This record gives sequence, C-alpha cells and structure tokens, in this order.
Amino acid sequence: MTKVNNSKKVFVAGHKGMVGSAISDQLGKDPEIKILKKSREELDLTNQADVRDFFQNEKPNEVYLAAAKVGGILANSNYPADFIAQNLSIQLNVIQSAFESGVKKLLFLGSSCIYPKFANQPITETELLEGSLEPTNEPYAIAKIAGIKLCESYNRQYGESQKIDYRCVMPTNLYGPGDNYEEYNSHVIPALIKRIHEAKVNNFNSINIWGTGNVKREFLHVKDMASAAIHIMNLPRSVFEKITNPMCSHVNVGTGHDLTIRELGKTIAQVINYKGELKFDISKPDGTPRKLLDISKIRDLGWSAKIDLIEGLKNTYEDFIKLKS
Repeated sequence: MTKVNNSKKVFVAGHKGMVGSAISDQLGKDPEIKILKKSREELDLTNQADVRDFFQNEKPNEVYLAAAKVGGILANSNYPADFIAQNLSIQLNVIQSAFESGVKKLLFLGSSCIYPKFANQPITETELLEGSLEPTNEPYAIAKIAGIKLCESYNRQYGESQKIDYRCVMPTNLYGPGDNYEEYNSHVIPALIKRIHEAKVNNFNSINIWGTGNVKREFLHVKDMASAAIHIMNLPRSVFEKITNPMCSHVNVGTGHDLTIRELGKTIAQVINYKGELKFDISKPDGTPRKLLDISKIRDLGWSAKIDLIEGLKNTYEDFIKLKS
C-alpha cells in the first residue's frame, strides 16, 4: 500500500461554505496535501486570540481564506453592521495570524461587489476605488476591499524580507452545490431556484421577482471557482507578478458572459420545467445595473471556466432537491 505523505498542510478557512467546500474537495484529491478544517463551532474566526492560537499550534503551509459573512440584497440592507464588522474581523485575524505563524502563501477570495456601481464594462481590475459603490452592499464591499489592501500591504512590507506571497481573486456571482437557500438571506440563483420550484410544486400560475429584470449579471459555477483559486495559488510568483502590480494585485475570475435577470429566471424555469408566468416587482431594488468582469488576466494565466450555465443550473437544482429530501 502506498503511504500517504501529507507533506503540505493547507488551511481552508470556511470549508463548510459553498466555495470552501469546493476548494477542499479539489485539494483533497492530492495525497500530498493535508487539509486543515475547523467548523465555526470549533474555531470562531472573529475571535482574535483563538485564531492566533490555532495558527501557532497547527502552522499551516498555505491558507485559502474563503470564510465570510455573505448574503443577498435583503440581508445586506438589514444587517450592514454585521456584514462590515464580521468580515473585517475574519480577514484581519486570519491574515495577521497567518503572517505571524510563518505562512508564506495565502489566497484571499473577494467579490465583484468591490467595484463601483457604475464601473466601465467589462470591469477591469483597475476600476477598483474609481467610483462610488452600490449602496445596498457597500459595508460588505468595503470589508472585501480592506482584505485586498491588507494582503497587498503585507506583500509590500514583508514580501522580500519574509518571502510571503499573499494573492487575491475576485469572483463574479457564484452558484452551485452547497449554496444557501434561506428565504431572506440568499443570492439570486438559489432564491429563484427555491421560489420557482415551490411555484411548480404548488401549481402557482405566476411568481414575483424583485426588480425590473433588466439588470445583467455574470455567473460562475463554484467548481470552476475552486479550480481557478487553486490555479492562481500554484502559479510561480514570477508569472503572477507579470500581470499584476503591488497596488493592484487582485485578479478577476468569471466566464466573460452575462445575461439579464429576466433571462436567468426563464432559464431556471426551463431547467425546473415550470410553465407559469414570471412577474417583476419594479418597486424593489435592482442593485448594480451590470457587473461583467474583464477576465483577460486570468485567461492570460492559463485558466478558463468549463461549466456552462445550463449544465451548472441542472447540477445546482439536483443538489437543491437532495437537500429537501
């Protein structure tokens, strides 16, 4: 029998979340990696002392920081203090403790909401801090921007002397197995899957969807996001630094394609086989008019998405049905 070496210890912060679990699954295929996992009950990432103790005791070689407090428009609007405070705490505690314990490589996962509400489309990485943010998720976005700048600042101050290499990826809207389907705290795809499924089961003639349906969004399957994160983490430093600079080091991750919320609703209805009418409540907020990421950099680094939207939605709906059964 081949002996498993587990020569590299990797901490996936947020391993039970949608992104963290996908990263853990892909990393777990490598017998040379030992994945360190801690549930929220085992390790509160907002507790500085506990996080510091964990890092000093475990001393991981690499960190994927996928832990965050996340939610849709309603959650962001109702709990702005929670979103900014908890995310700032998680990021500072993990990144600072990682550095203090000698972690040389860390990957921070941000969000495309870091960009201005009216950013030029498609959005390049240089659009960061070039305009006002979307008000409904400004606290969350500011926390994520702080995470990017924290990584950059550690790199600038200690990159040469301590040989650290902390990188940031900014995914577009994510979906897939393990998503959150809570009625008042979910993003658009899981929310629509849940509501359209229930409309079909209950034979409703129509459902109401927030907003005009005309805003456009880009969506990336979580398995593609995981492969992109691992790809970026494993690139040689010289290759990564060719397309980034110390004050703009984050890399967009997306598909390069978007569609309207109206088109998305119709596509999900098609996957679920719901024949009713989709109505749009224009009294409710739309959010940012469009968020299409420019993915030139990550393509130049040799990565592209593999899962198309129909395939990904079928996969996600199957996961939703399993969760309900």
